[in-house]
Order: sequence, then structure tokens, then C-alpha cells
Amino acid sequence: MKLSIASLPFGSQEFSYHLDGKFFNEIEVSEVRSGSVDVAIKVSHTQEGIYDLDFACSGVITIPCDRCLDDMEHNVDTSYHLTVKMGDALDDSLDNVLVIPSSWRSLDLEPIVRDTVLLTIPMMHVHSPGECNEEMLGRLREHTARGYDSDEDFMTPASETAEATDDDIDPRWAALRQLKENNNNKK
Repeated sequence: MKLSIASLPFGSQEFSYHLDGKFFNEIEVSEVRSGSVDVAIKVSHTQEGIYDLDFACSGVITIPCDRCLDDMEHNVDTSYHLTVKMGDALDDSLDNVLVIPSSWRSLDLEPIVRDTVLLTIPMMHVHSPGECNEEMLGRLREHTARGYDSDEDFMTPASETAEATDDDIDPRWAALRQLKENNNNKK
């Protein structure tokens, strides 16, 4: 998935790509098991050595559920803007700006597209309530120190389900909480 930067005329051009299971399987460290994502890229060459790239990605990828480990589908619907400039050396230190050496004839879009799609995956990804593998949920209940009545309880952190009393709170945290409350009252 290379963009021939050197041969792009002034103006706008559009390119489209389809990412399938082969694309996602070639990613070295990825939890994506398969996918079907369409990528549309609009490239605007406005000035000598400056290119605006607008990526639009939409489709579905298959990832494992964090709770039951069964496959689940994750919808991908994202966009990304990148300005590419010609310069002396490679510099990707700025958000949404990539400086590439003037000697480069093409730009590899694969890592940019890959990262754009992978960043849509939430930190915690689980099935909707009632869709998890019941056998796995049973085993989780068996081996968990705290009992769960339903698969929805797996989503709630222990700090939110347990009602803390003043006796349960470490005195240092209670003192910090008091300082915070005093500070808020002064405002």
C-alpha cells in the first residue's frame, strides 16, 4: 500500500483499499483475528512538497472478548488527517504531521492505516450482556474470589460494588479526602 508521492500532480485524488484477514494476520502483535475494512484516502497536493491526506476507515474486525475469549465483532468507523511535508530527514514527532526526506519517491501507507484501525479498539472489549460464552463464565465464577451473580457484574469494578464504610477506609485516605473537601469549601 504505497503512495507515489513524487508523481502526484497538484490537486486532489482519491484512492481506496480493502483490508481483509490477510492484512490483519500479517500484523506482528495484534489481537485482531480477521476483518473486512474499507479504506478511502483523499490526497490533496496543494503546494510543492506538502500533501494533505484524509483517511476514512469503515468495516468490521474480529477480536477476542476480554471476558470469555470468544470472538466478537468490533465496528470500525474512523477518520484521520495527516499532513505530509518534504524535508531533510524523517520526523514524526508532531501529531498529524509527518516530515519525510525529499529523496523518498513513495510513502508506505500500511503502518498509518494499521494504527488508525487498531486505535479504534477499546481498552476493554467484551460482549454485550448475555452474549458471552456461558461455560467460560461458569469457570470464571468458580475461580474468582468474589462471587458474581451475572455476567454484568464482571464489568463492574469491586470498588463500585462494595459499599465502603468509614471503618473500611485507610486513615491516610480519609485525611486526604478531608483535605480535599476543605479545599473545595474554600472556593
